[in-house]
Amino acid sequence: MNWFTGIIVYFLIWWVVVFTVLPFGLKRDKTGKPEHPHIGRAFLITTAISALLWGALYLLIDADIISFREMAAVKAEETT
Repeated sequence: MNWFTGIIVYFLIWWVVVFTVLPFGLKRDKTGKPEHPHIGRAFLITTAISALLWGALYLLIDADIISFREMAAVKAEETT
């Protein structure tokens, strides 16, 4: 994985994780609005989780446990 692909993959992982982390720990008032959303804390947690997930994915790709080129070759053979 080159550096540009790594950044794009991290960005995608980060956005998925941020929408997963945001609702945790929210207390809502009677109108349904969050009282104290703690956005900064949610972003720090998101960044840490995303870094761990990206690192695990990088190791899987680097060790050729997951090979997207091989998957593409198999798919190409199936369609011909």
